[in-house]
Amino acid sequence: MTKATPALTFAHHAPDRARKITDELTAVYAEVYDVPPYIGDPFFSLETFADRLTAAFDMKGFEVVTAHLADGTLAGYVHGVTLTPDRAWWASLTDQLPDDAKRGAEAGEVFWLRELMVLPQLTNQGIGRALHDEMVTGRAEPWTTLTCIVDNEPARSAYPRWGYEVVGRIKHAPESPVYDAMVLRPQR
Repeated sequence: MTKATPALTFAHHAPDRARKITDELTAVYAEVYDVPPYIGDPFFSLETFADRLTAAFDMKGFEVVTAHLADGTLAGYVHGVTLTPDRAWWASLTDQLPDDAKRGAEAGEVFWLRELMVLPQLTNQGIGRALHDEMVTGRAEPWTTLTCIVDNEPARSAYPRWGYEVVGRIKHAPESPVYDAMVLRPQR
């Protein structure tokens, strides 16, 4: 059962500000991914995440949105970048993308939501959806894409309810799990 969404304060962080809160972001990641099947998997280690996050700071359109409770507690965050058409991400999906999504990708009009995390003790309160909406509605790109591990419930079921459609399967790296690649068509 979903509880009422608590009052949240959102903050948008460009790369320079995000670098200053890297420790806080990593601490949330450590808590969220401290469960099976992620524990012990090198792809989900803190070091690997820190490397991915640090690399993302320099990608086009990088942004982090944090959500804080009334008492100042960091409840969760979302981060992403502009998914440029030259990224390998698209290569494995080209034949599976709808034509309008291909055009959006070619034009660089796609936001890649790379991570969305809410502290485990605060899940099922609408915080993830609120973070998502705060990020997506503030982006210049009309399209949004994300990937979700195929057996990551309840997230895997939530995204289609939010309007996403699965367009294929993808592996981010040889050592990564299989993800459903999803797109959210322009809402504006």
